[in-house]
Amino acid sequence: MQTLRPLPRLSFGQGALAVEGSRLLPEEVAVALSFNGSTQAVMMATPADLEDFAYGFALTEGLARPEEITEVEAFETPKGIDVQIWVTPQAEARLAKRRRTMAGPVGCGLCGIDSLEEAVRALPPVTSAFTISPAQVRAAIASLPGAQPLHDATRAVHAAGFWNGGLIAAREDVGRHNALDKLAGHMVHANLRDGAIVLTSRVSIDMVQKVAAIGAPVLIAVSAPTAHAVAMAEAAGITLIALARPDRFEVFTHESRLTGGPASGEQHVA
Repeated sequence: MQTLRPLPRLSFGQGALAVEGSRLLPEEVAVALSFNGSTQAVMMATPADLEDFAYGFALTEGLARPEEITEVEAFETPKGIDVQIWVTPQAEARLAKRRRTMAGPVGCGLCGIDSLEEAVRALPPVTSAFTISPAQVRAAIASLPGAQPLHDATRAVHAAGFWNGGLIAAREDVGRHNALDKLAGHMVHANLRDGAIVLTSRVSIDMVQKVAAIGAPVLIAVSAPTAHAVAMAEAAGITLIALARPDRFEVFTHESRLTGGPASGEQHVA
């Protein structure tokens, strides 16, 4: 399934005349994530990197560990895409205790959670000797735009990247949570962990929860965090850097990981 397509539109500038033309826009389709034949979530998403999406969603939502997933297969239907994920009996038992009925818009991170305990679930502590210098923070945030071809074409999608001395991997999606889940799935297969997650979006508690599940010690975002997200990052041992630009940034938690050192702009994006 295609990820973008041209659509006709009228363009108005400073003058009164309208100019006919077209604009590339990203596709947004319903993607059902089904575990052992039972639909667990339906998200509006960009129809790309769906195996990464399946692994990442299972991991960051605490539904199944990578080694508990035995098979992933995506099927196109007239109304969307059904991603079938097959898991071990141990994971299936866990799913039975935490069923979600979730139809998520692209901005949704906690849709369908049916208890306050799940919404603010305890996070695994992130322990890592990884450090990053101010110059490297600026290099990391400056490296992400070069790995956003879908955004370049449409100006309508988010991205999440993994940085360690250079941008190692990046994923895009119309939903910020989906982009991070897709990146998480890729990181599982590539055995990536120690480094910084770089986001084009704001930081809410659900984004911190996903980063903690990945085990990444540093989170860098271009927008501001919520107060609860800062508290959650502090408790989880995550260095939270936000409002990041190539020339400035703000550190909210665990500033001890910020050290001196050279910058590197090298990219090996997967």
